[in-house]
Amino acid sequence: MDFLNHALLGLFLYFPEDKTEYISAGITCFIFLVAAVFTMRAIIRYSKKEELKTKQFEDEVTRRNQRIKDDTIS
Repeated sequence: MDFLNHALLGLFLYFPEDKTEYISAGITCFIFLVAAVFTMRAIIRYSKKEELKTKQFEDEVTRRNQRIKDDTIS
């Protein structure tokens, strides 16, 4: 059982002797982090636009319903 754990977990634990190998991993991590931030900001921006459209539609429906209600009362 110890061999199985070592074989499976050993694949993920790799500490290179030459520490310059960390540079490419750091650059890749930074690129993905920046891409994730830009994607998150784009989603938030799009969500705010959709929220505004929904609010305008809701106001329009409310006005229409109010007009219909006023017309039926008159």
